[in-house]
Amino acid sequence: MGGPMSVNDDLPWLLPVFDLIRAAVAASVPVIGHCLGGQLISKSLGGVITKNPVKELGWGEVETTDAAASVWVGDLERFEAFHWHGETFSIPSGATRILKSAFCENQAFVIGPHLAMQCHVEMTEAMIRLWNRAWADENAAPGPSVQTQEEMLVRIDERIAAMRVAADRLYTRWIGGLK
Repeated sequence: MGGPMSVNDDLPWLLPVFDLIRAAVAASVPVIGHCLGGQLISKSLGGVITKNPVKELGWGEVETTDAAASVWVGDLERFEAFHWHGETFSIPSGATRILKSAFCENQAFVIGPHLAMQCHVEMTEAMIRLWNRAWADENAAPGPSVQTQEEMLVRIDERIAAMRVAADRLYTRWIGGLK
């Protein structure tokens, strides 16, 4: 789902994970990834992971970028998702970008039944509180793309409920690819 490491780090488990993702894609086994997971999918398929122009932490609107997005999110043209990243992925050859944000051009892409997301649509209030405790230094300098914990908790129930609509559509479509 996510993690503080980079897919560009020299970690012993990365190469086997890249191989596993490539094997799953080659076998048409649907793969899904959030944040670090999306970056793993991108790099496995020839994409590049780079520093995003700014950190993106907290709630932020994502919007659809392509008609293909309607297959994944229906009539949603935009929704608020949760973000916690400083890096981003490029869109691999043959993939279609379906979501973007003001601070990160590549928020999600699809390639066949596979879904890679930079944003987090799986968040709960408990996760948001935990991440703020575990990585408090990450949002110590708030700004347009970085929210404080207090800002992240404003209207939390409403935001999570609205995000669940998008998450349900994304996950339902992805599950439809399982055979």
